[in-house]
Amino acid sequence: MYNDLNKADHHTEKYDNPNLIVRRGQEFTIGIVFRRPYNPQTDNVALEFVIGSNPSPTKYTLITVSLGKSDQPSSWKGRILETGDNETKVGITPAADSIIGLFSTYVTIITEVMKKRTKRTSQTDFYVLFNPWSPSDQVFMANENERQEFVLNDAGVIYSGVINNLVKRPWSYGQFKHGVLDACLFVLDFGGMPLQYRGDVTKLIRTASAMINSQDDDGVLVGNWSENFSLGTAPTAWTGSAEILLSYAVQGGVPVKFGQCWVFAGTFNTLLRCLGIPARVITNYSSAHDNMGDLRTDIILDEDGRVDDSLTVDSIWNFHCWNEVFMQRSDIPAVYSGWQVVDATPQETSDGYYRCGPTPVKAIKEGELSYQFDASFVFAEVNSDVVFYKQDRYGRTRLVSTNTTYVGQLIVTKSVGSTEPEYITDNYKYPEGNIVTIKKTTSKIINVKRENFIKFKEKNSQSEWSSSPPL
Repeated sequence: MYNDLNKADHHTEKYDNPNLIVRRGQEFTIGIVFRRPYNPQTDNVALEFVIGSNPSPTKYTLITVSLGKSDQPSSWKGRILETGDNETKVGITPAADSIIGLFSTYVTIITEVMKKRTKRTSQTDFYVLFNPWSPSDQVFMANENERQEFVLNDAGVIYSGVINNLVKRPWSYGQFKHGVLDACLFVLDFGGMPLQYRGDVTKLIRTASAMINSQDDDGVLVGNWSENFSLGTAPTAWTGSAEILLSYAVQGGVPVKFGQCWVFAGTFNTLLRCLGIPARVITNYSSAHDNMGDLRTDIILDEDGRVDDSLTVDSIWNFHCWNEVFMQRSDIPAVYSGWQVVDATPQETSDGYYRCGPTPVKAIKEGELSYQFDASFVFAEVNSDVVFYKQDRYGRTRLVSTNTTYVGQLIVTKSVGSTEPEYITDNYKYPEGNIVTIKKTTSKIINVKRENFIKFKEKNSQSEWSSSPPL
């Protein structure tokens, strides 16, 4: 299978895996050894590439690439590179939208009276991944330094802390470690994702976003925001993702305990980069959680000015981590391709599962909230107004104040080639004081003027609701 040659060409030499790993939309070389010299004019030979237990040509889980005199159409391409005494070198190019996963290889000899197929051997199994180096791929990324960072970098930092004291948390993504690629594919298998959809990065990300948390599908990580971690590992004790994913796969799908936002984001980042999707971890400081879907964060205060937890359903966290993936979106206008928000921390359901995204970062900034997926929820995380109400002893509620600047004050990620923060708040929102038109649906347009027209005491905001544990 010419592992060394192909892995170098396909930027997969770092994977600790004995089998060939290639990227779709790019040619790789294999050798076929015959008992006699191959004659393309008379010999009818085909290569069959199979994924899954019930291969089907109509579902692109059985791919046939004909060589020689047969010329069957195929989504994958093959060509003779070189013929020798017994070995023939063949170039194979998987389709740019090929299913990603582990394929088996068969050689089929076809004559007028018979069709003979080689037996399967695991030594010729190979993996197909997404390809950020291919302009034809949905995840194409043009800048090489960014590809090195967002696909091939297996370590980084995740930012936590508070807005005036950013804390760097070193994190090992470990996407090339032994067994991690198989563990990532196991996550998709255990989540029941049909093989024929695994070439669509949007569908794959939606499934993976739900499967990184265990909330409704026995996914990878159990969330725990209490102070009791006696039945597992405290979220602060994790320093990387590989151990988490390997434990989940080895145990056959038993969720790993415990995670909070940065653990979910770090683990999701490992899976995404491992499969070839450019990804990075984002930290949003003063991150809102809008439970009602009204693009507003409502805080109910009691008579003493403290948050009434029994009446307040929205919340604001010191920080919250999610991921961005770089991809082309064919389902929405092309201007909204590029970085997309995805989030595996279980907060709200999306199409029945605890997941979020992908939603375009640019659409969040422009207030274009009608585009899939979950744009309104992400917009509220970074740009909702905080509205304070106070309830008296008789149960009467009145508006106390509104703050339009507290939420999403700072959004950061790791810089390319450095552990210093890159400040990306401007990617998500215009400076306060600008007019933003929120287009939530085609029938509802809301004009919002970002002005801090009512002040509230900063010390109260810090001591009461900003001190909640991070989600």
